[in-house]
Amino acid sequence: MKNISLGFILFFLSINIFAQNNGEIHGDFDLNMQSYIEDATINAVAADEVIRNNSFLNIIFTKNNFSAGLRYESYLNALLDYDDDFKGNGIPYRFATYSIEGLEVTAGNFYEQFGSGLIFRSYEEKGLGIDNAMDGIRLKYKLLKGISLKTFIGKSRTYFTYADGIFRGIDGEIDLNETLELQSKTRYIFGGSFISRYQQRNNPVFELPQNVGLYAGRLNIINGGWNYYGEYAYKINDPVNSIQEDAVNYASGNAFTSSLTFSKKGFGITGEIHRADNMLLLSDRDRIGKAYIMNYIPTLSKPHAYTLLALYPCATQAMGELGVQLDIFYKIKKGSLLGGKYGTKLNLNFSRINGLKGGTSILNDNVNFTPEILSFNEELYYSDINLEVNKKVNKRIRYNFVIANQTYNKDFLEGKTPGEYGVINSTIGVLDLSYKIKKGHTLRMEVQTLIAKQLETASKKEEGDWVMALAEYTISPNWFFTIQDMYNYGNDDESKRLHYININFGFLKGANRFSIGYGKKREGIFCVGGVCKLVPSSNGLNLNITSSF
Repeated sequence: MKNISLGFILFFLSINIFAQNNGEIHGDFDLNMQSYIEDATINAVAADEVIRNNSFLNIIFTKNNFSAGLRYESYLNALLDYDDDFKGNGIPYRFATYSIEGLEVTAGNFYEQFGSGLIFRSYEEKGLGIDNAMDGIRLKYKLLKGISLKTFIGKSRTYFTYADGIFRGIDGEIDLNETLELQSKTRYIFGGSFISRYQQRNNPVFELPQNVGLYAGRLNIINGGWNYYGEYAYKINDPVNSIQEDAVNYASGNAFTSSLTFSKKGFGITGEIHRADNMLLLSDRDRIGKAYIMNYIPTLSKPHAYTLLALYPCATQAMGELGVQLDIFYKIKKGSLLGGKYGTKLNLNFSRINGLKGGTSILNDNVNFTPEILSFNEELYYSDINLEVNKKVNKRIRYNFVIANQTYNKDFLEGKTPGEYGVINSTIGVLDLSYKIKKGHTLRMEVQTLIAKQLETASKKEEGDWVMALAEYTISPNWFFTIQDMYNYGNDDESKRLHYININFGFLKGANRFSIGYGKKREGIFCVGGVCKLVPSSNGLNLNITSSF
């Protein structure tokens, strides 16, 4: 990322020249600022800078079959829930792409995923502070009708630099019906991938492979309302340092994911299962942390949006887990007794995540060692069963009601000492009610409750029961006002029965959005798609500005 200023100038000179020839320029801007003041009651610390900032500006130029862009990022210094290595200003993302006669060439930075991500996923998720964009060369080519190939070579971004590992990958996909011009109602799509990471051997004790390979195959079958997807992946032994400084895990890895969906008007059902064993792929074998993870095990737990439903989220365990999920959607017809005038939507969801039989936390350097394929008798990591009811009562009123029961292995999922907190079971209820006062004016109210208990004796008590209330008033299309209070009324420690009050208001006009708020946040785990981070307690003012053009 050297010569950033020169690159910035040259890019804009190029943009100016191309734009004069009727090209298009688009982009977006995002600013997040947060003040941090000390609050001993919630263990919130003050920031030395008082105010911290995350912001970025994307600029993309397109003309015909050519596009180029860059992203300027500023962390002065990064918000406290980001890694400390996000610090300073720079242009860590820039690219140029053109396509001609079925060939697409990208030079610079890009995001890529093979299949469902079991062996490779390069992506950005700002909420988690993740951006492992590749820097290199990528080619995509439509070989024949229904046959596509893509390949790349590059290094992955870690903060404002790049990891040591060099990745080489190739992926191919065949739509059999298109290629063979089959006149069949059933569609067959096959795919295969290979990824290799090169990293120079630098361990004076262990003989580590410099090239580590992973491969995967996938199948998608579609027929009317039926859809089946399955993928299997294998990773050759990729020695990574264990919790013991003088030990290295030489076991190979494997994973599979499989889902079957059926849907028709008013009804849908999806069943999923996945299993992962020693499938963590890092951009640098000697580093730990989410910034270095280069593959993805799709989560099998419902991504809850409501605050208390997401209080105890599930983090996917790439080193070893077996999970299942069942989703059922049903709409009760309009005009029926339960459906009423507008119908009623129901969603029943169940998920369960267990460890693998044979254990995954204990070092095993036998490359032939494989835990039992399917066994749900091992340690429970997480389970969730929930029912959601969504109904429009009349032209003014609609509601969403959720009842759920979750089991959360806090010691394992948060890396605590065994027996420190144990397993938490919680029952959660949510009522989300919207009332349209008049045209353009809507009042939305949420009431949530969580009743928790520890299922076994532990050395420390968990936070206990919670209640949350929220009121949001919207004046469409420009204004919104929100007040929220989370109250930890069931904490065994009376001094910690605290209110976490947050007040926000915002203004929207066209492509611009402004919001400002003040309040307290509790320390907790925040997850997106099974990838999680720790969010520290905080107390202060926040400002967010977004814009696009």
